[in-house]
Amino acid sequence: MLHLLKEALDGVHIGSADTPFVVVDLGCSSGSNTIYIIDVIINHVAKRYEAAGSVAPEFSAFFSDLPSNDFNTLFQLLPNYYYDGEGGGTMEECLASDKHRSYFAAGVPGSFYRRLFPARSIDVFHSAFSLHWLSQIPENVLDKRSKAYNKGRVCIHGANEITANAYKKQFQSDLAAFLKARAVELKRGGSMFLVCLGRTSLDPTDQGGAGLLFGTHFQDAWDDLVQEGLITSEKRDSFNIPVYAPSLQDFREVVEANGSFAINKLEVFRGGSPLVVSQPDNEAEVGQALATSCRSVCGVLVDAHIGDRLSGELFTRVERRGMSQAKELLEQLQFFHIVASLSLC
Repeated sequence: MLHLLKEALDGVHIGSADTPFVVVDLGCSSGSNTIYIIDVIINHVAKRYEAAGSVAPEFSAFFSDLPSNDFNTLFQLLPNYYYDGEGGGTMEECLASDKHRSYFAAGVPGSFYRRLFPARSIDVFHSAFSLHWLSQIPENVLDKRSKAYNKGRVCIHGANEITANAYKKQFQSDLAAFLKARAVELKRGGSMFLVCLGRTSLDPTDQGGAGLLFGTHFQDAWDDLVQEGLITSEKRDSFNIPVYAPSLQDFREVVEANGSFAINKLEVFRGGSPLVVSQPDNEAEVGQALATSCRSVCGVLVDAHIGDRLSGELFTRVERRGMSQAKELLEQLQFFHIVASLSLC
């Protein structure tokens, strides 16, 4: 999707060299992917200045995620800022220097569903694979007295319509809060590039690839723990994954209701399988890949809910079930992604 990101960056206003160009990655996590994306953005914008015959400004990058994010690990991955010993180098020297970064960096802890930055201070917002995470499980989904109570399930794939609509309402409320905050923080002429899990079906109970990942073998593994007496059904029912894969319509409705942003691009793309395997015919490897994928997404939540030991038991069962359905998994488990490029009206 880098070509789509660069297409969005081509529409960003480039100002004078006197004003720093500021980039934000929202939901940055703690791996190297966020650093790579920031490098792509800054290098592309710097080349635009060069092509225009203009002097590039200084660049700043903010890495933002929840306070629980491992910022220490992220900062240890950051290369040193290019410095020539005499107050810094030119931006051209920074960009040409090997194994050095060409921007000032800082971490910003906090929820992106709230304000994080001063008004009109950010040129580019980027967020990938974060907006499908809800700020909370809808209260009525956990309420046994409610018709939305998600009894017997740990995600909304295949749940009843009332439960799925509660998730949809929460997603749209969260996205509205996200857009409201960014509408204040983004500079005029700036751009926002967003990627999240999506679905092609209009039915919210059909969560597409995310639903297959968590609503089949992962769900069955929870049922195994109940049937084997390792946890109670109530313990299972009180766990729900706070993920909602929206449709284009779900997403568009919120942007249009907000009224602050023009939609430059809003499309759904086939992403691929989350299962990374070198030998597709190796059932054991496929099962392990399924367990690893599930654990990487929600392992922390599972650990907090049932403890490390039972969490290990759960993902062992996910792996076994994945092994028994290896061929079907590789054929059917495909993610779809919503890509949105927005700018202020």
